[in-house]
Amino acid sequence: MTVSLPSKLPTLDECLPRHRSLFYNGGWHEPINGQYLETFNPGKGTVITKVAFAGVKDTEAALEAAQAAFPAWRATPSLQRGKLLRKAAQVIRDHALELAILDAANIGSPITIMAGDAYNAAEYLDYYAGLIPAVTGETNHLSDATFNYTIREPLGVVARVVAANHPLMFTGNKMGPALAMGNTVVIKTPEQAPLSALRLCELIGDIFPPGVFNVLSGGVECGKTLSVHPIVRKITLIGSLPTGKAIMKAAADSLKLSVFELGGKNALIGYPDADIDRLVDGIVDGMNWSWCGQSCGSTSRVFLHESIHDRVLDLAKAKVEKKYIPGDPLDPKTTMGSIVNQAAQARVLRYIDIAKQEGARLVLGGERPSTADTKGGCFVLPTIFADVNQSMTIAREEIFGPILSVLKWNDEDEMFKDVNSVDYGLTGAVFTTNMSTAQNAVRRIEAATVWVNHSASHYMGMPWGGYKQSGIGREDCFEEMVEMTQRKAVHVKL
Repeated sequence: MTVSLPSKLPTLDECLPRHRSLFYNGGWHEPINGQYLETFNPGKGTVITKVAFAGVKDTEAALEAAQAAFPAWRATPSLQRGKLLRKAAQVIRDHALELAILDAANIGSPITIMAGDAYNAAEYLDYYAGLIPAVTGETNHLSDATFNYTIREPLGVVARVVAANHPLMFTGNKMGPALAMGNTVVIKTPEQAPLSALRLCELIGDIFPPGVFNVLSGGVECGKTLSVHPIVRKITLIGSLPTGKAIMKAAADSLKLSVFELGGKNALIGYPDADIDRLVDGIVDGMNWSWCGQSCGSTSRVFLHESIHDRVLDLAKAKVEKKYIPGDPLDPKTTMGSIVNQAAQARVLRYIDIAKQEGARLVLGGERPSTADTKGGCFVLPTIFADVNQSMTIAREEIFGPILSVLKWNDEDEMFKDVNSVDYGLTGAVFTTNMSTAQNAVRRIEAATVWVNHSASHYMGMPWGGYKQSGIGREDCFEEMVEMTQRKAVHVKL
C-alpha cells in the first residue's frame, strides 16, 4: 500500500522516540547490563542514535511481567479487549507519518511504502478486534445423560520475533491476534530497526494494562532467552531459515508451540499464451523493487517460455529501469530505497559477482548507483540476470535483495521440476489466459500462496505462510487467532 504524503514532512529528529530503553510492565527500564548499541540510517550510512539491547536478565524480567499480567488480561471481557485494540489502531493512524519516517530512516525503504505499512498495521488491529466474537467453542450431544462441550482458552505468554523489512507493520500485525485472544505478548524488535516499535510503545503503551504489551530491542541473547524460557507458551518468527531452525532447536526442550514465516525462492511462470502486458507488470511488481527485493515473498525466479522470452525480458528491463531509481528514502519522490545495512549490501554484491562467474548474463544493474543522494548509503541498482539455469547459485539460494533471475523453458515437466527443486515454498505466480493451464500449474507449484495473472498482492484474512522450509503455520488470518488459543473439552454428567 502506498499513500499520499503532505508537502512538508516532519524531520527525523522530530519523530525519534524520547525513550531508547526497554518497555515492559507498563514502563521504561534501563538495560540491566547497561548495553546501548547504535542504530543506523542505511540510506545515508550514518548513525541515528543508540538504543538499549536486552540481555538475558532484561528478557526474563519482561517475561515475568507478562506472566504476572496474564490472569487479569485473560479475564478481561473479550469485547473490552477489542475496544482497546481499536483504540491502539486509531492512535497508529493518527501518528502514521512519524512512524513511517522512523521506519524509512531505519531500514532504507521509501517513505511512501512505510506510510502504507503503518495504515496496514492499524487495519489488522481492527480486523482482529472484530473477529474476537467469532472464536467460540462447540457443543456435542453424545447422550441425554451428559452435556459435552469445548471452550477455547488463551495460551499465556506469547513471544513474537519480527523482521527488519516491515518493522512497524509486523509489530502491529503480530500483537493483534495474541492480545485479542487474551494472551500477553513480548515482541522482540529487529536488531537493525527498533525505532518505530519504541515510538509505538510511547504512543499506545498506556492503553493496555502493565505487562500485557511488552517490547524489547535486542539481539541473539534476547531471542535465545525467548526461545528457551519456560514462561513462553508460543514463539513466532518472521525471519531467515537459519534463525527459524535455531529457535526450533532451542524451543524443543520446553515443547513450545511455534509458527515460522521464513525464506523464499519464489517462481513466476510465463506461459506462451500469457497476456504480455500483465506478465510484464507481474514480473516488475513481484520483485518488490521499492524495498530492494528485501521480501521473502518476492518472485525472484522468472520462468519464461522460449517463445516469449526475449520480448518479455526486454519489456521488463525497460520498465524496471524507468520506474525504479534508488534515492533518498525520506524523499516522497523516491521509488526505490536502500539495502538495510552494509553487511546485507555486501552480501547482495557478492551474489552478483557469483552470478557473473557462473555464466549468467547481466541484463540490468549489477552495481552501486553513483548519484548524489545515494552517496554513502547501502544502495544497489535493480539487477536482472538472464541465461540463468537452476543449478546456478542465484537460482537456488535466497538473496533477499534486488536480483531477478530469468530462466528460459520449453518443456513443462522439466520446468516444474526446476520450480520445485528448491527447499523453499512460500509464493508462486502463473501467467496464462487458459484457466485449465492455470489450475494445473497452481496444483503443481509447491508453495502456500499462488497468484494467477498478477503478483505480490496481499489480501487481509487470507492465510500467509510456507510449504517446505518456508515456514510452519499460517498467519494474517482467522486461523492465526484460533491458534492463539488451546481447546478444552468439558463433560458434565446430568
